[in-house]
Amino acid sequence: MGTRGPHPLVDTTPAKTILVYRNGDQFYVGRRVVVSRRRVASFEALLEQLTEQVEAPFGVRRLYTPSRGRVVCELDALQSGGKYVAAGRERFKKLDYVHIVPRKPAKMRKLKEIKPVVHCDINVPSRWQTYHRMSRHINVFTNGRLFIPPVKVIIPKFSLSDWNCVLATVGDKVFPLGGVRKLYTLTGHLLGSSQDLQDNQFYIAAGLESFKSLPYWKCPRVPSEVQQRYMDVEKLPPKKKKVEAKGKEPPSRDTAPPKTQESVYYAKEGPEKKMVAEPPVEKGAEGDVYKARTPTKDAQGAQDVREDPEVKVEVPVDQAPAEIVKEEEAVPGDAMDAENTKEKEDGKLGEEVGRKV
Repeated sequence: MGTRGPHPLVDTTPAKTILVYRNGDQFYVGRRVVVSRRRVASFEALLEQLTEQVEAPFGVRRLYTPSRGRVVCELDALQSGGKYVAAGRERFKKLDYVHIVPRKPAKMRKLKEIKPVVHCDINVPSRWQTYHRMSRHINVFTNGRLFIPPVKVIIPKFSLSDWNCVLATVGDKVFPLGGVRKLYTLTGHLLGSSQDLQDNQFYIAAGLESFKSLPYWKCPRVPSEVQQRYMDVEKLPPKKKKVEAKGKEPPSRDTAPPKTQESVYYAKEGPEKKMVAEPPVEKGAEGDVYKARTPTKDAQGAQDVREDPEVKVEVPVDQAPAEIVKEEEAVPGDAMDAENTKEKEDGKLGEEVGRKV
């Protein structure tokens, strides 16, 4: 009996790498595809794989050679390192696929920096360059804590436009009560924006509390130049405040008010008139208020006319005296008629009740 040779359980055919172009596309550089027997068992499976990788508009149905346009129908016909054109059901389009070169991206032009107009030979940087394009290096003390050395804080340039961002950056390094809410200079001047910050200067971070005046500049970490400057300021004599002498009495309230300027909105003050107190007038027939004290020229020599007692004077209702009104007595004849009518009504009611029964 003859012996059988060893049957290979796994296909050991080496994988092939091919470069596939898109039919009629002169800008498609090509796609490298690895053809392995383990993953691609047939030619139809290869066409499905190329449809996903090459992204043909109507799917890959045929495979051509790039130079002559011959159709490839088997996996064994593929050569390792070969170049092919993937197409759908359309005809082969002749192009120079082999020499398609990828386009280089266009170079972005660098925007030239706008510089300020210089009218003289002095080279001075403009404010927008120094303020917006440079970070700040400052040293910050904690308010009221003299024995804590200053902390160096670097404020980046992108946070200088917002003052709250500046305070938040300082709050990451310095921890006063309630967080950093204010920044002061060593003399107690409150800062309101990042434009007031200067490089390599010393500031004091405070929370909601007020500024505590202490000799922060005596810290050994403060440069000698800064210490000398504040020492010179401290040696200056303080300004004297005007203090009133003890012997002087405070100005009395009875002093005359200052003269006011003339204005159309205020009445002019005239000379004060002296009020003379008049003697009280006794009430009566002679000293009555409603009678003239001195008769006029027309009434002089005229006789007084007495009032007629029979003249009726109208008096208001509330002031008139009350009158007693007598009640009217009932007439006996009317009472009898009322009783007769009542008896007749009772008789009629009795008859109606008897009929219903």
